[in-house]
Amino acid sequence: MRDETPDVPAPHRRSLLKYTGALGAAAAVSASLSACSSGPESTNDTGTGSGRDRTLTAVIGYGNDGSWDPTQTASAFCMAANHHIYEGLLDTDPISREPYAALATEVPKDPDSTSWTFALREGATFHDGKPVTADDVVFVFQRILDPDTQTLAKGFFASWLKEVRKIDARNVELVLKFPFPDGLSRLTLAKIMPKHVFSRPGAWDDAIKGKAIGSGPYRQRAHHPKSNTTFEAFDGYNGPRKPAFRRMNWLTIVDAAPRVAKISGSSAGAQIADNIPYANIGQLESGGMTVAGGAGMNNLFLMFNTRHKPFDDVRVRQALHYAIDTEKMVEVALKGHGKPASSFLDEANPSYRRAKTVYDHNPDKAKALLKEAGVEGLSIEILAVNVSWIVDCLPTVKASWDAIGVKTTLSPQETTAVFTKMDQKQDYQVVAAASNPNQFGLDADLIMHYNYGPGNLWMQYTRWAADPVARQLFKDMDRATREPDPAKKKAMVQDYIDVVAEQAVLYPVVHNELMTAWDPARLSGIRAQPYPGINLLTAKWA
Repeated sequence: MRDETPDVPAPHRRSLLKYTGALGAAAAVSASLSACSSGPESTNDTGTGSGRDRTLTAVIGYGNDGSWDPTQTASAFCMAANHHIYEGLLDTDPISREPYAALATEVPKDPDSTSWTFALREGATFHDGKPVTADDVVFVFQRILDPDTQTLAKGFFASWLKEVRKIDARNVELVLKFPFPDGLSRLTLAKIMPKHVFSRPGAWDDAIKGKAIGSGPYRQRAHHPKSNTTFEAFDGYNGPRKPAFRRMNWLTIVDAAPRVAKISGSSAGAQIADNIPYANIGQLESGGMTVAGGAGMNNLFLMFNTRHKPFDDVRVRQALHYAIDTEKMVEVALKGHGKPASSFLDEANPSYRRAKTVYDHNPDKAKALLKEAGVEGLSIEILAVNVSWIVDCLPTVKASWDAIGVKTTLSPQETTAVFTKMDQKQDYQVVAAASNPNQFGLDADLIMHYNYGPGNLWMQYTRWAADPVARQLFKDMDRATREPDPAKKKAMVQDYIDVVAEQAVLYPVVHNELMTAWDPARLSGIRAQPYPGINLLTAKWA
């Protein structure tokens, strides 16, 4: 991917970042749709029907009021839901991330080609009964590639995908700028949407607010922001992931205690929940639940405002990272379910290599760097998101910085408030938040461009993109994207990650596991994923 992750306009940024597990999030989105029913149906709808007609109830630890537009969203809840509602030409296994044919009939046999041809699945229809055609495919990709339309998805496609052509009603061709095998797995990020619905005036705003019409195994039945979203099996679906549940009710419960309570005890109101606090694992397991973790890119990161002195000095940023007792943070806050960051990437990533600069706990080095930078009597307010596990980690950061003579104040706030300040370009010193780009994919090129690039949203927050080191970094990233040899590309990525580690402008402190709990007596086929949300496309009643 090129170094041009889009400068998404502020209202769209706020909607795509809302309550995301990928970031930490942004500001509010307007509430309910006219298309929604007038009031929330019961959020305790768990036992309706019998056999296959039972309702599966899930608890999601993130808000459902972020953007639902598949070309824009980074919302954990909405992305997870969209994987059940929409299809890409190809979709990916939620764990291995291997691509499989979804709306297309097969995966291209030559991933190194600069032309991929796809035939659409015969008989595929949208939830309103209209057939899926090549025009719908072209419509979505034209939006993504349109230079005048800023979407999050553009950053995943624009660098390597030249155009998408209609061959006939059921066949399309994707023309690449250069060979890019990683693009196959990214096709799941281009969900095919009905042109006859979303080409209407105002339709993209409706999509942001929650309108969702796809061709996937489940259709959205009702959507109630801040409460729940319900789904039902789409009888017209003829693809590879048949719906196993007649109805699903996904509750949004961001606060940890009521989320855990909803799946606890003999009268549990749900069968599965994500974002399980580590402190509750034993309780749930003793009650017969299965609790499993997925280790990946989920991380606590620090983001510095490089226009606020002294954070323009790399030595100060490094000092503050060296000062943090990450081993204590893993032991106390994460209950052992994490590791101190030794690279921007987590250790399980295929492109991982231990960075040349690793911030092992070294308070003496931290003090020496601050002295070398001429910094004394530094006071810092950490602006932090109030995600529960982040809040658990903050006291370790404060104690560590206090210990090297940096007076530290913690300011955890609603995620929306934190990123509203970022969008409004308000002054700040340091932000602590959560990020997990794994929900977009595993390839390092995607992950790094999601976070770094001259027009990148995060670089706008850090005010670092004009720095000479940043400019060279972005050029190196662009060259790595275009490198055809996989081994050389991997080495180039690892080399520029060393620069990212050394600069520590936006950098992870710890990578941690995300925990999912479910009732094995009622559900089977569940796999805990290392990014927020759930995927029930291969699950079924036990």
